[in-house]
Amino acid sequence: MSTSAPPGSTIIPGLRYRDAHAAIDFLCTAFGFTRHAVYENDHGGVEHAQLAYGNGMIMLGEARDDEFGRRIAQPSDIGGRETQCACVTVVDCRAHYRQALAAGAVIVDEYAEKDYGGAGYSCRDPEGHLWYFGSYDPWKHD
Repeated sequence: MSTSAPPGSTIIPGLRYRDAHAAIDFLCTAFGFTRHAVYENDHGGVEHAQLAYGNGMIMLGEARDDEFGRRIAQPSDIGGRETQCACVTVVDCRAHYRQALAAGAVIVDEYAEKDYGGAGYSCRDPEGHLWYFGSYDPWKHD
């Protein structure tokens, strides 16, 4: 097995949304993602989408009752809880916080300067997925 990684983002979170088109619009407007690719199925739903942010990416699709979909719970199905959270490094965290708030993100943890460096906040998107945005860059710290 090769231990070298391909170029680009090598860990890509995958999410499912009940209304993936609305989620894509929100994620682009509130959080600054850009559409890299959106593939629709025969019914006009999102079969697969890729959204980019800097060198990072997320993939998403419609929540559906298929083999893989039955392994993923939507936050509203489990009391708003999550088992993981995407952490996104941003350049200007305060401006990003204001943009997300203005676009309707539900702030969970307010913007705060961190003792270990940088600043951050956490929020939920309209379907309840938890996100953390911060200016701390772990690649630049020991």
